[in-house]
Amino acid sequence: MIIASTQDFREAASRRLPPFLFHYIDGGAYAEQTLRRNVDDLSQLALRQRVLQNLGEIDLSTRLFDQPLAMPVGLAPVGLTGMYARRGEVQAARAAERKGIPFTLSTVSVCSIQEVQSQLERPIWFQLYVLKDRGFMRDALERAWAAGIRTLVFTVDMPVPGARYRDAHSGMSGPHAALRRSVQAVTHPAWALDVGLLGRPHDLGNISAYRGHPTGLGDYVGWLGANFDPSIGWNDLQWIRDFWQGPMVIKGILDPEDALDAVRFGADGIVVSNHGGRQLDGVLSSARALPAIADAVKGALTLLVDSGIRSGLDVVRMLALGADAVLLGRAYAYALAAAGGAGVETLLDLIAKEMRVAMVLTGARSVKDISREILVRENLW
Repeated sequence: MIIASTQDFREAASRRLPPFLFHYIDGGAYAEQTLRRNVDDLSQLALRQRVLQNLGEIDLSTRLFDQPLAMPVGLAPVGLTGMYARRGEVQAARAAERKGIPFTLSTVSVCSIQEVQSQLERPIWFQLYVLKDRGFMRDALERAWAAGIRTLVFTVDMPVPGARYRDAHSGMSGPHAALRRSVQAVTHPAWALDVGLLGRPHDLGNISAYRGHPTGLGDYVGWLGANFDPSIGWNDLQWIRDFWQGPMVIKGILDPEDALDAVRFGADGIVVSNHGGRQLDGVLSSARALPAIADAVKGALTLLVDSGIRSGLDVVRMLALGADAVLLGRAYAYALAAAGGAGVETLLDLIAKEMRVAMVLTGARSVKDISREILVRENLW
């Protein structure tokens, strides 16, 4: 099929992946209202079209945490990426490196920190959850630092797992889940050969390294459910701030008061995020939450955003609302599932091309020129 957009990658991924994996990428919490709002609210943002602005040269480059980026985009942490393509985290990280942007490795990745970082020239970012097992957290931090990783993305919006109805229906969880996944794999032979057979081992590399034995999909939901910690507060994070000497980014902020708490805590950055609509359904879309947070903390730390971004046009919209850069989650997961690392590179090329079109037609020569001035303010929802 012809690939011209994220939606095309999504359709290709739905054909290639067993349903339990596709719906794990594609689904959200409860009735998935926030999942839809993330996309719809961004699409409703009207832009001011400008013409004859003498924009022969468009500059997409920027800097984050003193690192040069080819464009204000990074790859967000996505769990189980190594199940979407053979050693998927490695493929995605290589694609990001080739395109000059950061890749963030999830705590619950198939490929371990060492496996991914050892195959790259530049350091990746590492994402960590708040977990009851502080020994695991410290071990993961130490291994990440020893591997040369310096940017930590600390996810705080998952003190408990969200209710994801699709997972129960698809076979990711629920009755007879292992049997249902096996049947689905047999009916998707291309995936079964490339990932199911040749992509082994299928364990959670970072968790297995700590536990000393493989932690596979069968243990995934149970281990996470037993280890999420709803009792943690800002004070409980101080030992991590003291240990981690590089940039620390707090992911999962939707309220200006929480953003101000992150500043007081000493965070170097935040990610305005509702976890892609996978946690608390009914909350604001990231796009709607972003302006008030930007007004509260812009300039005090680096402001990132994810959830709902499907195109280069969406990237420009998020920058106009106040973000310094965006993180792509589902968009790159679809591309990886459809065509491996080459698919991720194609997606990033599309994003860059779409950004240039949007910038030329809104009069923005560089990323620094993108502000709320390019939005039709009376149509801001």
